[in-house]
Amino acid sequence: MGGTLKTTNSSNEISAFIKQHKTISKVVKQQQRLLFVIDATASRQPTWDLACSLTHSLLHATDGLKGLTLKLCFYRGFEEFRQTDWLTDADILSRKMSSVRCAGGQTQIRKTLRHALSEHQSSPIRGLIFIGDAIEEPPHEIIDLAGQCGLRKLPLFLFQEGHNLGVEDTFQHMARVSSGAYARFDLGAPGRLRDLLSAVAAYAQGGYTALTQRRDDAALTLLEQLPKS
Repeated sequence: MGGTLKTTNSSNEISAFIKQHKTISKVVKQQQRLLFVIDATASRQPTWDLACSLTHSLLHATDGLKGLTLKLCFYRGFEEFRQTDWLTDADILSRKMSSVRCAGGQTQIRKTLRHALSEHQSSPIRGLIFIGDAIEEPPHEIIDLAGQCGLRKLPLFLFQEGHNLGVEDTFQHMARVSSGAYARFDLGAPGRLRDLLSAVAAYAQGGYTALTQRRDDAALTLLEQLPKS
C-alpha cells in the first residue's frame, strides 16, 4: 500500500513538472527575441573599454520593455564563438559582457549568420544586432547569408565601428537584403547609440508601427531604411 502511495505521489509530481515546463515554454515562445552579437577580435582592442561602456548603455536601453529577451554572442581567437542563454535582465548581460576580452583571430560573420538562422528556425528572432569593424571573409558569401535572413524575415541591424569603406559598403548591402538597417557605432555619440538600440528594441516588440509612434531621430534613421510592414 505504501508502494502504491509513493507511485501516485511520483506520478503527480511528474504531471506537475510537465505542466510547469509547458507553461514556461509557452511564456518563452511569447517573448520577442533579439540576438546581440559583438566582434571581439584584436582590431577592436584599442577602443574596447569605451566600446564596452557604450554597449552596457545599449543593453540597458532595453530595460523596461516587457516581453523582450536577449542573447549575447561574441567571436574572437581561433574559431571561438560563445553565447549566453536567453536573458531578460540587462544587468546580467552587462556582467557577461564585462568578462569578454579581445583576442586575435579572423572575423566569423558567416558563422554568426548561420547560427542566427538556426536559432530563428527553432523559434523566431525579431532581429540581430551586430557591432563590428572588419570583414575578413568573402563579402559575397556574407551578403548571400544576409539575403537568406531577409527571406526568413530576420532583419539585421548592423553597427559599424571605424570608417573602412569596404566594410561600410558590405554592411549596408547586408542591411538592405535582410530588410534591416545600418548605422555607425560612433564612440563619440553615446546618447545617439542608446537611442538607436532603444529604437531597434521597440521595432522588435511592435514592428514598423511602434517606430512611427516615436518622435526621435533614431527612429527616423531606422524608418528611412526599414520596409513598411
